[in-house]
Amino acid sequence: MASITVRNLDDEVKARLRVRAAGHGRSMEEEARAILREAVERDPGPVDLVAAIRGRFAPLGGIELELPEREQAGEPTRFD
Repeated sequence: MASITVRNLDDEVKARLRVRAAGHGRSMEEEARAILREAVERDPGPVDLVAAIRGRFAPLGGIELELPEREQAGEPTRFD
């Protein structure tokens, strides 16, 4: 089994970890292992950006955007 050391952990974070561990009947070390295990076992899968945006705005009733008219592109710059 591997081990890691966490340096510069805020006192508030350590205190909250201690309370959380006590609430679950575990040591702080076991609680940290459980948190890390849960974090890396989650498989978010591929991100569908369109679905994520649609899901974000769906509760608001969606959003309609006015698209500007397309204009003819100008002549390309010449470097003669």
